[in-house]
Order: sequence, then C-alpha cells, then structure tokens
Amino acid sequence: MAYCLALAGAALVLSAPLALGAVTLAVGLAALSAGVGGQIRRAAAFALGLGVLVMVINALVTRDGLTVIWRFGQVPGLGQLDVTLEATAYGAVLGLRAVALVLCAALYTSAVDPDEVLRLFRPWSFRSALTATLATRLVPVLARDARRLADAQRCRSGRPASRFQLMRAATAGALDRALDVAAALEVRGYGVARRPSGQREPYSRHDRAFLAAAAALLATAIAMRIAHLAPFTAYPALRAPLPAGELVLSAALVGCALLPFADRRGIVR
Repeated sequence: MAYCLALAGAALVLSAPLALGAVTLAVGLAALSAGVGGQIRRAAAFALGLGVLVMVINALVTRDGLTVIWRFGQVPGLGQLDVTLEATAYGAVLGLRAVALVLCAALYTSAVDPDEVLRLFRPWSFRSALTATLATRLVPVLARDARRLADAQRCRSGRPASRFQLMRAATAGALDRALDVAAALEVRGYGVARRPSGQREPYSRHDRAFLAAAAALLATAIAMRIAHLAPFTAYPALRAPLPAGELVLSAALVGCALLPFADRRGIVR
C-alpha cells in the first residue's frame, strides 16, 4: 500500500514531462515484475484515452500561450478559438499525470490483497473495514440495482426519477447490504482468529524493502520539486529544459521502484 501510494504521490508532486514519464515507466515495470502486466495493460488502454481527452480539452479551453498552431476562427458560444502550442503541451503533461495515477490505482488493485488490507485495519474498526471491503466488492451490484429500479419506475405513471435519485437509492441499498453481510461475517468469526492485543505479524524483509523503496521514491520526488531541477513552464512561452540533474534523478526514481523486486527468495507464486 505504501509503495503504490508513494508512486501516486510522486506523480502528484512532479510536473516535468521527463519526471512524470519516469514515474509512469516505473509503474509499468513494477507491474511486470509483480506479474500483473496483463491487468495493467487493460488499464493502460483506458488511461491513454483519458490522457488524450485531458490534453484535447485543455488545448481547446485554455486561451493562454503565444504560439498559435491552429485557428478555428469564430465558434458560436466560444468566440475566437485558437489552439496554442503551450496549452497543448501543458494538457499533455496533465494527461500524462492522469495516466500515471490510473496505472498506480490499477497496480494497487491488481497486486494488493484486499483481505490483507482488511486485516491491517481490523484493530481500529473491524466492522467498518469489512463493510468498506464488501462495498467495493459489491460495486457490480449497483449497476444491476439501478437497472431494476429504472425498470420499476417506468411501470409507474408520473414523472420518472432522475439518475441521481436512482444512483442514491442503489448506493444506499448496496451499502446496507454490505453492512448486513459484515455484521453476519463478524459474528461468525470471519477470517483467522484475532491475535491477542498488542501482537501482530512481524514485517518480512520484502515488506521492509518495499517500505524503504516507498520512502526513497517520495524523498527523490520531493527533492526534485524543492531543487527545481526541471523548471518546466508552459505559459506564456513553452520552456522544457533537460538538465543533467533531472536525468539522474529520473533514473533514480525508476531504480528505487525496481530495487525491491531484485530479491525474490522466499516469494511464493
């Protein structure tokens, strides 16, 4: 969890194209090393579409920038619509950040066991953690419940309910169902027996390696942000230098992300 959070934090902290590309590459290589490359490839198809959409929207709605690359002329409701190189480049950076965040979420979903997450948070709030886990597992139920509510609404006369009302009713039903299931599983002793107070499973060397990698990733990203090694600016004129320090630290980001996978002794496939 900390490892995926550190990768997402690096994507949020950094703004230079090379640094964001290094984070995206690190997530992809980490997914391949973890054996979840197939799941990440499916998420990447959605992420790339989202990134392109973000870039196009920013290029069309932003009026800043000095270098005009396309003139649409007068557009009804929008006025003079000019696409600038600076707005397009900044939109590409925002799209790359969106791609990195989506891939981080896909890596978390594919590589982190939700039952282990539940066990981690059980000492603080057993029922709440179990309810949240079951609610996420019942997400497909939301779509079915919404369709059934819509079918039932069409059988009645009068003004149909809005989509917001249907979604609110379906969500409330799914959460109530998850709460009931959580209570039943808690009574029946869901999972392994609770450990005595103050006792927990010790961290393995792999856990410590990923914790160290997470700390190194965040430290490197914050250092790049503070040092301002990559002074990427889009407005009013595009400026994206590639100093040697940025190249070194971007390579360090990828290296920190891959180091925990070097030791595979004791890993059960």
